[in-house]
Amino acid sequence: MSILVTKSTLPPFEEYIEEIKDIWQTHWLTNMGAKHDALQALLEEKLDSKHIVLYTNGHLALENIIAAFDFPNESEIITTPFTFASTTHAIVRNGLKPIFCDIDPVTLCLDPSKIEKLITPKTVAIVPVHVYGNVCDVEEIGRIADKHNLKVIYDAAHAFGEKYKNKAVPSFGDASMVSFHATKVFNTIEGGCAAFQDDSLVQILNDLKNFGIRGPEEVRYVGGNAKMNEFQAAMGICNMRHLDENIKKRLHVDSVYRELLSDVGGIQLKSVKKDVSSNGAYFPVLFNNYKKTRDEVFEQLAAEEIYARKYFYPVVQDFDCYKDIYDSNDTPVAKKAADNVLCLPMYPDLTNDEVRKICSIILR
Repeated sequence: MSILVTKSTLPPFEEYIEEIKDIWQTHWLTNMGAKHDALQALLEEKLDSKHIVLYTNGHLALENIIAAFDFPNESEIITTPFTFASTTHAIVRNGLKPIFCDIDPVTLCLDPSKIEKLITPKTVAIVPVHVYGNVCDVEEIGRIADKHNLKVIYDAAHAFGEKYKNKAVPSFGDASMVSFHATKVFNTIEGGCAAFQDDSLVQILNDLKNFGIRGPEEVRYVGGNAKMNEFQAAMGICNMRHLDENIKKRLHVDSVYRELLSDVGGIQLKSVKKDVSSNGAYFPVLFNNYKKTRDEVFEQLAAEEIYARKYFYPVVQDFDCYKDIYDSNDTPVAKKAADNVLCLPMYPDLTNDEVRKICSIILR
């Protein structure tokens, strides 16, 4: 039987059916109904955020957060090339220019020591990513942003359920985007949110996600449609009840991997930052001077129906839509990581025997 890189977590079938029963009574399927509002309240507490605005997916949440700050066209935003395409696309689709900063070789997050040399009069913000749930150096990034009067917008897609110094990770910065995609630790099938403390962002983010409509005959803003529907919200309400249990199971899988792969020459495992409560979202491995290349390990696992993922590969500058504008050699640490990283299967129900099988193939 094949082993996939991830498997979506689902609540018991009967629990979800019970949760959506009243939708059949109200016929309220979308447009910020009771389920939407209930999930929003749960998330405000969970994410230590004064405000949560729910979205149909995380990408539109990030795109709208950036739009809400109304930066001048062609302004520059410093960000990482070691990320999913969404991070960069959200910047570009707002008419802004990504400036790629290299990453730290251990955390694989944006390297704060390389940010300031990239700041120009056109720089308006920093968009770091908590890669694999590795928490960025939020203190140093915050210091640099304050010094240069820049906004900090975190792509916290991987950080749901994590705390840093007893504070929810998405609560840092001026705002954070969190993804609730089916592959994430917490899912609403598709979905995501903007998490923030600033009262002034509430109206504009709600305008942006709902056509700018403020009343039956009032449209105040040129917005789009990015609303979370009631079935997504109901899935989130159910999955929230099982979140702690699922994270506990993920961390057990993580511990078995570490037991088998730690201290193996040529294999670098995901770092664990002090004062962070991890969510076990991913198990990335870097093959640096290992006896086999990353691609050879990937192919051997696939030959035995184990489907790992080269995540993130390639770096963003090497995507077809950006390669004529940027040079990935400008961020050599990120490029090397992308060429050597492999995310191994990780989900709560992965068994000890399955982890041992995966590791035995790698070590063999």
